[in-house]
Amino acid sequence: MDIIDAIRQRRSVRVYTKDMPKDSDIEKVLEAARWAPSGLNNQPWRFLVLKGGKKDNLAQFTKYGKIIQNAPVAIAVFMDTADSYNRDKDLMAMGAAIQNLLLEAHSIGLAACWLGEILNKKDEVCKSLGQEPDLELTAVVVLGYSDEDITQAGRKALKSLILK
Repeated sequence: MDIIDAIRQRRSVRVYTKDMPKDSDIEKVLEAARWAPSGLNNQPWRFLVLKGGKKDNLAQFTKYGKIIQNAPVAIAVFMDTADSYNRDKDLMAMGAAIQNLLLEAHSIGLAACWLGEILNKKDEVCKSLGQEPDLELTAVVVLGYSDEDITQAGRKALKSLILK
């Protein structure tokens, strides 16, 4: 798949079939994520793959819990603050890793959605998942096979986004 096609066609999917993605496909999306750029190549990302009850437990921490419950897989994405050297740069690297993950998922026929509202309770999520204090939740990405109609997405005109 041409990269610009993947970028333009990828959508956030919120309704999934019950079919579980293969572990090898989950590994592919994590492999893509780990190849994101990061300052000083510090690679601050850490991933926790959740299925079943562990995944469903996350639902209580967000008003979008039904999306988490409906998806076969949730990936909690953490920034390892012990490996951080500049918070702003590392947060940008985390976004790049998540984008790589989303694009790879799309390119291999999986659907995904980046959930950020759950960050309002990130400390409670980390505690619930038994994670070390050095790990800061930066997103949860749900993953599976789409069970919704994919719509066209609009974008602002490029001209309106370029500053003069």
